[in-house]
Amino acid sequence: MINFIMIAFCIMTGMVMKSARIIHPDAHKGINTWILYIALPAVSFKYLPKVTWSPAMILPVLSAVVVVAGSWCFMNIYCRYKQYSKRTHATLELAGGYSNTSFIGFPLIIAYFGEQFISIAIICDQMTFLILSTIGIITALKGGASGNSPVSAGFLLKKLLTFPPFLGCVLALLLSRVTDLSVAEPFFDKLVATVAPLALFSIGLQLKFSGWRKEISQVSVVLLYKLLLAPALVVVAALLLKERSDIARISIFEAAMPTLVTSGVIAEQFRLNTRVINLIIGISILVSFLTTAAWFEILKHVF
Repeated sequence: MINFIMIAFCIMTGMVMKSARIIHPDAHKGINTWILYIALPAVSFKYLPKVTWSPAMILPVLSAVVVVAGSWCFMNIYCRYKQYSKRTHATLELAGGYSNTSFIGFPLIIAYFGEQFISIAIICDQMTFLILSTIGIITALKGGASGNSPVSAGFLLKKLLTFPPFLGCVLALLLSRVTDLSVAEPFFDKLVATVAPLALFSIGLQLKFSGWRKEISQVSVVLLYKLLLAPALVVVAALLLKERSDIARISIFEAAMPTLVTSGVIAEQFRLNTRVINLIIGISILVSFLTTAAWFEILKHVF
C-alpha cells in the first residue's frame, strides 16, 4: 500500500506543480538526465551481478520482440483499414510497440512483486531500448518528414552506444566478472532509491491530456493493444516455452506497461504526430494502474 501511495503522490505532485507553474516547464529534462545518466546505470550495477542466468532468461528478451512484432502487425492492419498516412502509421506503431519498463515498470514491479525481481525487469528494459534504438528509429524515419532517407548503421550504433543505461548494463555485466562490486552496494542503494520517486515525478510533469476527444479513436486502439493484447501475446509465448515461473510473470507484467515516454521524444525528433503520442503516453499511464492490477491477479492464477 505504501508503494502505491508513493506512486500516486509523486505523479500528482508533478502534475500540480506543472499546472500551478511552480516549476520550470522544462524541469523534467534535468530530472531525466539524472535518472538516465546516474540512477538507471546504478540499478544495473546493483542487480545484474546477482542474476542467475538460465535458459528461462530468454523470455524477458523475447517478450520485447513479441510486443514490437505484434505492434507492427496490429497497426499495419488497422492503419490500412483506416487508410492512415505513413506518418500516422509510424506514430501508432511507435506508441504501441515500446513499454515503459523502467520509469513506470520498476516502481510497479517493486509494489506488486518485490525489489528482488528488478533484475529480470532490467533485462526487459534493456531489450526494449535495444529494439527502440534500431527498429524504432527506422520506423520513425520512414514515417517522418525524411521518410525516404537511408538509415546508416553508424547512426544506429551511435544511438545505442551513447545511451547511458545500456552502457551501465554492459559495464555491470563485464566488471562483475572480474571484480567484487558488493563493496559499493551501499552507494548504489542510495542512487537506486532515487529512481522511482524522480521518474514518477518527471512523468507527472510531462503528462498532457488536452484535446483527447478529437483523437480518441487512435488513442483507444493503442491502449487496446499496449495494455491488453501485448501482454496477452507474451502469455502465449510463455506457455509455448512452457515457462511458468517468476521470470514469466515479470516478463508478462513488464509487457503490460504503458507507452514509453521516450517514444514521444523520438516522435518529436522525426516529426511524427507528437500530439497523439503524448496523449497516448499520458492516458496509458493512468489507465495502466487499473490494467496492471488486473494482470497481476491473472498472473497469480495462471502462473
